[in-house]
Amino acid sequence: MQYDAGNYDVIVIGAGHAGVEAGLAAGRLGAKTLMVTINLDMVAFMPCNPSVGGPAKGIVVREIDALGGEMGKNIDKTHIQMRMLNTGKGPAVRALRAQADKFTYQHEMKKTIENEPNITLLQGMVEKLIVEDGVCKGVVTMTGAAYSAKTVVITTGTFLRGEIILGELKYSSGPNNQQPSIKLSEHLQELGFDMVRFKTGTPPRVNSHTIDYSKTEIQPGDDVPRAFSYETTKYITDQLPCWLTYTNETTHSLIDDNLHRSPMYSGMIKGTGPRYCPSIEDKVVRFNDKPRHQIFLEPEGRNTQEVYVQGLSTSLPEDVQQKILRTIPGLENVQMMRAGYAIEYDSIVPTQLWPTLETKKVKNLYTAGQINGTSGYEEAAGQGLMAGINAGLNALGKEELILSRSDAYIGVLIDDLVTKGTNEPYRLLTSRAEYRLLLRHDNADLRLTDAGHKIGLISDERYGRFTEKKQAIEAEKERLRSIIIKPSAEVQEMIKNQGGSELKDGIRASDLLKRPEMSYEHIKLAAPADADLDFDVTEQVEIQLKYEGYIEKSLQQVERLKKMENKKVPENIDYDAINGLASEARQKLKEVRPLSIAQASRISGVNPADISILLVYLEQGRVARVSNN
Repeated sequence: MQYDAGNYDVIVIGAGHAGVEAGLAAGRLGAKTLMVTINLDMVAFMPCNPSVGGPAKGIVVREIDALGGEMGKNIDKTHIQMRMLNTGKGPAVRALRAQADKFTYQHEMKKTIENEPNITLLQGMVEKLIVEDGVCKGVVTMTGAAYSAKTVVITTGTFLRGEIILGELKYSSGPNNQQPSIKLSEHLQELGFDMVRFKTGTPPRVNSHTIDYSKTEIQPGDDVPRAFSYETTKYITDQLPCWLTYTNETTHSLIDDNLHRSPMYSGMIKGTGPRYCPSIEDKVVRFNDKPRHQIFLEPEGRNTQEVYVQGLSTSLPEDVQQKILRTIPGLENVQMMRAGYAIEYDSIVPTQLWPTLETKKVKNLYTAGQINGTSGYEEAAGQGLMAGINAGLNALGKEELILSRSDAYIGVLIDDLVTKGTNEPYRLLTSRAEYRLLLRHDNADLRLTDAGHKIGLISDERYGRFTEKKQAIEAEKERLRSIIIKPSAEVQEMIKNQGGSELKDGIRASDLLKRPEMSYEHIKLAAPADADLDFDVTEQVEIQLKYEGYIEKSLQQVERLKKMENKKVPENIDYDAINGLASEARQKLKEVRPLSIAQASRISGVNPADISILLVYLEQGRVARVSNN
């Protein structure tokens, strides 16, 4: 029996990494928000690797924080190790990565949600949406409770028709043997959404007491205090190490001998798996020339002996997994506490979404996270934040927020999904961003804090500190541009010690800094500032001056792109009325329904000739439109 259970501005279905960001964003914007999840003990749970960050992903976490999201703050409070990656490379590819205390992370996030006054957190199973005349009006749970709302966000992760596969065993389940969501998936298909079947997997977990760490290589955290959030002031110093070991030819022979028992090769697994996170079976088959593969042993928390065997994701039978583990140095006598498994689940085809993450088929319905075909906690959290922001702004009658590809990696992620779609679980990579020199770890606040403050997720106090930082950066850059460093004996000696060529004449401090061997610390010796500046100020001064030419070229490209972004395409344009379009382009344009010429040009199958025809058609001004029905 269905009954009226309450009225909200925003309802968020699911409380994984997408759901928690969506709910917190909507609630903090002032929207009365209901978060419904299958199991309250699984809020912000990490069913796979208990870590946050890494290449591209770490920059997303910084962007989430710059917009007012929670992931960065939460990992700063709960990590057991933090490291900056790619420090020997340029600033565009540096990224922070933290190993999480899996249990503390989820408990701290749940506490944050419970303390948010505009959020109601509820355990329940949503089975269908309330849709009237193509508009989402609420949800109905398994118990018949009907909750009405102005907007709804679906963040169901891998729970939609989830099935766990372990060797010859296959059973209906969400991750970590949780209850799956069956009827909501069927309901989305009834509403006309195109769905696909994807697959992901996890490695075994082993008992730390049974590992011989003397046969492995220690991987400590950084000595320098690190943080994802710009608001973090307290740093965790008692870090736990991770450990590195390797597979070998014995490991690979054992896997080869048991491929006939692998669900991946027996045909039991139908879903498409992630290209950039392959199982150990896949690695051994695809890279059979490699004598070994890296295996990282990563603690799951401070108060557990479970260790995550990173690099050994598998769905081979349990007995084979145990044998494989014991071929690896340090794991000869290891006890396996949990077997690895694969999980198949339903996702929607993401080209059915607008750039706001609202669905095209049902108004006021948003989706975020793995339901949109992505992999990874960070990709999910970035989408969840944007879906929550836009669902909240929509419910409050305000203009929604869209990030461009030149604004953020989150913008790249969402644009790739809604414009190109994905035929496998999507992972964000630095190579996907054409403006990656602009989208750096160090400048996420300079790119996005204005937007976060404008919508109301960044406080006036935080925005004031941000403004002071910007002013300090510009003032120091101007100071260095105005100072001439003369070729004194001390200066020549300093340059010589760094391997540089001596000065023949005076040089601007800013120009000397552009030399590859020079750092801000060197320039400060020759041109001391009146007062010591914070590291995050001097870091920006050094990067912005040292890479000034490259950054300027990227900004010019962005300006050219903006001209194309400003050429808008009507949402309901009738592409069948445009003569000369190639049939493939017509089909793809009708499917994606781009909002600008720039977005249209990024659709695979739409060629420059098609764009020229579309531009001419729009400039004629007699645009035929199709009915919304």
